[in-house]
Amino acid sequence: MFPYPSGRIHMGHVRNYTMGDVLARFRRMKGMEVLHPMGWDAFGMPAENAAMEKKVHPGSWTRQNIATMKAQLKRLGFALDWTRELATCEPDYYGHEQAIFLDFFENGLVYRKESAVNWDPVDMTVLANEQVIDGRGWRSGALVERKKLSQWFLKITQFADELLSGVQGLEHWPDKVKLMQENWIGKSEGLRFRFALSDGGDVEVFTTRPDTIFGSSFVAIAADHPIAQALAAGNPQVQAFIERCKQGGTTAAELETQEKLGLDTGLRAAHPFDTTWELPVYIANFVLMDYGTGAVFGVPAHDQRDFEFATKYGLGIRRVVSDGDKTAPEFHDAEAYSGPGTLVNSHFLDGMDVADAKRAVIQRAEEGGWGTGTTVWRLRDWGVSRQRYWGTPIPIIHCRIVRAGGRAARAASGGAARGRVVRCPRQSARPASDMEAGRLPEM
Repeated sequence: MFPYPSGRIHMGHVRNYTMGDVLARFRRMKGMEVLHPMGWDAFGMPAENAAMEKKVHPGSWTRQNIATMKAQLKRLGFALDWTRELATCEPDYYGHEQAIFLDFFENGLVYRKESAVNWDPVDMTVLANEQVIDGRGWRSGALVERKKLSQWFLKITQFADELLSGVQGLEHWPDKVKLMQENWIGKSEGLRFRFALSDGGDVEVFTTRPDTIFGSSFVAIAADHPIAQALAAGNPQVQAFIERCKQGGTTAAELETQEKLGLDTGLRAAHPFDTTWELPVYIANFVLMDYGTGAVFGVPAHDQRDFEFATKYGLGIRRVVSDGDKTAPEFHDAEAYSGPGTLVNSHFLDGMDVADAKRAVIQRAEEGGWGTGTTVWRLRDWGVSRQRYWGTPIPIIHCRIVRAGGRAARAASGGAARGRVVRCPRQSARPASDMEAGRLPEM
């Protein structure tokens, strides 16, 4: 592990590197050849924040800290090979990262798109879901905002199947750890289909439980769903609710435990098996735009999240999967039932088990042309744009094209920016603010 050059080593460093040093010396004494180098995990926002506070450049601040910590480690007498020392902030190291990035780009494994992110307005950077705690940035404590930014992604979803099979093939790993990884990858097979809406449009949903379709009582869309955004354009109430949703948690655990909030849009969705059966369409804070289609249908009797939402807003709760000898459509239990059973109160599905009912609904949807059996993954492509200035420069220049009249021209691709691939693994760091302010370097 490369230490972060904070300026001083502490007892954690002493413990970690003493253990490594003991092992390295033992292997050498056994006649083995041992590679025991040292390096510095030298990029990152802490260095940049400290540099701004001290009004110095993060490079000089980082290198001074490295010199101090190196001297301290040498005093401990570790048998480190200092001729192999490296620092991640130096071009001879991050140049290799850039070269790999370009290899990925040229093979279609890196792309740029606009995506909703967790934005820390104090640290002025994107946060991972795990860095948002109770709606606040883990470092700054500021209320996190959900906003859309153009950023870079590594296309790891292309390998989802391979990752899942790899986890299942691991030997000598604890079952608990393997299960955590499988849930993180999150393979879900189900039905993608469209509800016709009362305004003449439609909304596409994805469900892993098409068998429960006759138990649905509402449709819910994410706050940043295009339908929600269109409604917000002319409605202050919808705008305010969407802003409230953006202040909530973003991790799966937070979405499960936070209060379920919804706003009735006034739209109604026609049930695909009975067009006279209309479901209210809500904007809801527990639906994520980046999972499935950003819209779900709620089955309160058999999903706890939907149960809490329906209970809060007085929506119907209809049993469609038997729970032992409980088969009546009226549902009076204190929580949703998600166990096995036989389909009940479900027209042509009655008497089937869950697996057969899923297949039957998917078959009818595909035959009727209103749905398709499909697979989705909880795994998301890896966003790599969480750096500000003091980080590995992405070796592709994107800039606005400014005409003499001062208006930004659209690139041939139809976007507002164009890109140039720079096949040079030693591009120096440049503040992103230069791009934003239009003070572009000569190209």
